[in-house]
Amino acid sequence: MSYLQYNSGGDKKMKMNRLFEITIILLNKGSVTAKELAGRFGVSTRTIYRDIEVLSATGVPVYTNKGNGGGIHLLEDYAINRTLISAQESENLLLAIKTLQATQYPELDMVLEKMGAIFKHAADHDWVEVDFSPWGSAPNDKNKFNDIKQAMLQRQVLCFDYVNGEGHKSRRLAEPAKLLFKDNAWYLVAYCRQRQAQRTFRLSRMKNIKTLLETFMPQVLPQPQQAESKTGKQSQVSLRLRFQAKVLNRLYDYFDDSLITHNADGSFTLEAVLPEGEWLYDYILSLGSFVEVQEPEHVRQIIANRLKQAVKIYEI
Repeated sequence: MSYLQYNSGGDKKMKMNRLFEITIILLNKGSVTAKELAGRFGVSTRTIYRDIEVLSATGVPVYTNKGNGGGIHLLEDYAINRTLISAQESENLLLAIKTLQATQYPELDMVLEKMGAIFKHAADHDWVEVDFSPWGSAPNDKNKFNDIKQAMLQRQVLCFDYVNGEGHKSRRLAEPAKLLFKDNAWYLVAYCRQRQAQRTFRLSRMKNIKTLLETFMPQVLPQPQQAESKTGKQSQVSLRLRFQAKVLNRLYDYFDDSLITHNADGSFTLEAVLPEGEWLYDYILSLGSFVEVQEPEHVRQIIANRLKQAVKIYEI
């Protein structure tokens, strides 16, 4: 029986999918009975044996044994002989797929199963887990990333509360375009209907997210731009900060060790050129008495004034 004759009637796509899945099952298990396969696909054992004939005719080294311990088998090392991908490359692929799996992208469990079949050394994929929700997050925050992703794929408008860098809270309607990971945080690039322009929203500041039934046509948006100063140019400042050793971990969260100097008294000095703004002030203030701004003087005064205002709150 020829391959064309076998596919002359019925749903060709369904048969092709079944042939592919049978191969994957054999790659994973090594052997299986015709009865098991027939039960899985809802067909007769006779149909399964016809499938095996087709696989064999197309070059897949599959064979059958009868009697006790018999079944349908695949020649050992078939997957290894058919792949040109190294162990390191397969591990990189696995990591990428696990990262995508954290977004609950459809059908990735099946992809992982196929990965385990093709690269037998990567079958145990529990060595990495990716979770986009931050420490201390509420249970519903775990679905935030997935909700945004689904709205983007289905081109649905998002409605949410947002607090910007100046602390102003507002209700937004946005057309999601891109998810962006930058500087240890996730952002959503979207067309904001309130501002009638592209905006970049930090996911951690997006609350009460709702996906509307309303759909939209994607717009061509420019690349996200950094925040600008009143002069229209990026405001940069040359900083010199002295840190106590207790917060060295916080330094390494954001800065390369080439910017950090270990002092003789056990402290650390950071010298870097950074964008000046609320993020910078908030970062310095979050370290409390464990950091001292040494340069420039105007940043030192800004931090000193804010600390004085904070002390007034607690004065008795």
